[in-house]
Amino acid sequence: MGKRQKTKIKGTSLKPRLSVFRSNKHIYAQVIDDSCSKTIIACSTVEKEIQSQLSSTSTQLASKLVGEILGKRLLEIQISQIVFDRGKKPYHGRIKALAEGIRLTGSNIINF
Repeated sequence: MGKRQKTKIKGTSLKPRLSVFRSNKHIYAQVIDDSCSKTIIACSTVEKEIQSQLSSTSTQLASKLVGEILGKRLLEIQISQIVFDRGKKPYHGRIKALAEGIRLTGSNIINF
């Protein structure tokens, strides 16, 4: 179990929130602007282009690939900073691999 967070994580239009959900088989990531309650970009291992490159969607390699694709999509719309919301999951394993994949593309992640 992860540590309890004392404050709510909120994203703005300049620094949107990256919300991560991890299941046993897949990982889902979406970038949210909380000021207008809209999802800007989403990416997951359910997408056909990601599944075609992998043998298993429940690995750190799959999470890193999702992070790289999400990072490229962020740079296309010129977002360079995001606030990382990992939920109640600890920061290691597949969640850490996703964050490292995003950092490889040049985006800056602010951890909470």
